[in-house]
Amino acid sequence: MNKKEETFRKIVRDNEYRITGICRYYSLTEEDQKDMYQEILINIWKSIDSFRGDAQLSTWIYRVAVNTAMGFSNKEIRRQKIFLEQTDGNIQNLIDIDENCAKEKEKLFRRLENQINQLSVIDKIIITLVLESVNHKEIASVIGITEPNVRVKVHRIKNELKEALELVNI
Repeated sequence: MNKKEETFRKIVRDNEYRITGICRYYSLTEEDQKDMYQEILINIWKSIDSFRGDAQLSTWIYRVAVNTAMGFSNKEIRRQKIFLEQTDGNIQNLIDIDENCAKEKEKLFRRLENQINQLSVIDKIIITLVLESVNHKEIASVIGITEPNVRVKVHRIKNELKEALELVNI
């Protein structure tokens, strides 16, 4: 096994959760998730030699994964939808979910997913990275904006989602 292949295998092994998370957010079906996963791996393999180490490896992986996810469907990027899993504990950080019955949680969850899908492309990317527990510094590097700008955007996105969900409940 050559050096590139060893490096690639280590990257995939160490970042599998990150990659599958992005696939899960941007693909509805398991088949599409698998296809996107493969496409991300291909793009990592193709560009592994160009990784200069200017950013953390995890940041670079997120960049490759998000860029691949955005271009995966060859549709208008604005229309790309985010698909959330209810089991994601980080969603609790976005909104306060009452411990009501399962049907109410499901409705609220679907409304949240719908509201996220109405966000701009950049805001969708930011919030999905927040859901993946990526820190603000790393998000800034992935998106190409300053860390304070990320903090402001995250705060505004959370408020926007919260207000939208409250309006639906009225």
